[in-house]
Amino acid sequence: MIELIKKKRDGHALSEEEIRTIIRGFVDESIPDYQIASWLMAVFFRGMDDVETAILTDAIMRSGDLIDLNDIPGIKVDKHSTGGVGDKTTLVLGPLVAAAGVYVPKMSGRGLGHTGGTLDKLESIPGFKTDMTTEAFIERVKAHHLAICSQNEKLVPADKKLYALRDVTATVDNISLIASSVMSKKLACGADAILIDLKVGDGAFVKTVEDADKLATIMINTAKQMNKKLIAVISGMEEPLGYNIGNALEVREAIETLQGHGPADLTELCLSLGSYMLMMAGKATSHEAGKETLREVIAQGQAFAKFVEMVQSQGGDTSYITNPEKLPTSSFSHVYEAKTSGYISHLSAMDIGLASVKLGAGRETKDSVLDLGAGILLKKKMGDWVEAGAPLAVLYANDTSLFAKAAHYLDEAFVISTTKPEPYPLIYKAIQ
Repeated sequence: MIELIKKKRDGHALSEEEIRTIIRGFVDESIPDYQIASWLMAVFFRGMDDVETAILTDAIMRSGDLIDLNDIPGIKVDKHSTGGVGDKTTLVLGPLVAAAGVYVPKMSGRGLGHTGGTLDKLESIPGFKTDMTTEAFIERVKAHHLAICSQNEKLVPADKKLYALRDVTATVDNISLIASSVMSKKLACGADAILIDLKVGDGAFVKTVEDADKLATIMINTAKQMNKKLIAVISGMEEPLGYNIGNALEVREAIETLQGHGPADLTELCLSLGSYMLMMAGKATSHEAGKETLREVIAQGQAFAKFVEMVQSQGGDTSYITNPEKLPTSSFSHVYEAKTSGYISHLSAMDIGLASVKLGAGRETKDSVLDLGAGILLKKKMGDWVEAGAPLAVLYANDTSLFAKAAHYLDEAFVISTTKPEPYPLIYKAIQ
């Protein structure tokens, strides 16, 4: 392993056998964490070429069981986001697209760095279970068109371990590591088609549209080699998505969106992403037609009903969905106020995400215990005019000493000026 670390450190490509040896050794624990961490840092700085990335993806995918969804009729469509702040799209998209008649088998992850995790959000619903056998997962998808599961020990175990280690070794935002993590999970889950919501900007792991294009191309090429359809939608993450950041807070905003009165940016993104999923499943003939179908699904109450159905099927207490005020809340709140008057010319998603971590809504180490009620409720976003002393955000935590730590990041997050900014694009492009 020392020789393989040196080889990558010095900028050389690793062979197929070398990459498979590393992944096997990590899973069976014959290679210790500290050596894998060193190798990850070498990959972070030296990168991997397309061939190495494809081999790494396949090695991670084959580190455990593969799910066979052939018993489920029609085209099964999975979705993945590369991560952002306030990104609760899966909570909306899954039920929304399933209610339109598409089978959505979804394997999700935990929070990573400053970004929240779908599983953590769902587990703020008492009783909700994401750990299930492959057989139970398939049966739930068959019966309800939707199931959201965690990576169990038998499913891509290498990714689960790498995911946790990358999180605490500052090796998250590398294109090859992101691509192999995303694609290994999606391919192992057996879906016929995959939609990637590829975040770009301040709060994303991918900072530029150019890098997002590269990542999308790697993912599309990998999918083609596996005879799968893939569409990558590059969407903006300069500022948080929606107004709620934090686990239970984001579940509440997802419920509002499924009921037809969510924030405009989250609603529009979900309609657009969902339409591409409908198109891949053969349920829509055009992007606009797909969006119209989904608007109807929301308006008729089917999307929210599907969310309730999913929560019930996975053991969750649905009274927390029909009465979201019951969801976990922190003991203390603090209003963060504007220091000057003017327009909010920038709102850093990264700093908002880091502030939420300080409040207890995210993990600082892989063993961190989350405060499911903690987080941030934004009162203003980019382009809004504020008066000095007006509320910019409400912070929630179970320890009042955390408010000062979070405020340090909020001081950096909000930039107020006399000029109203031009809005950033919500969606830059779709690549297929």
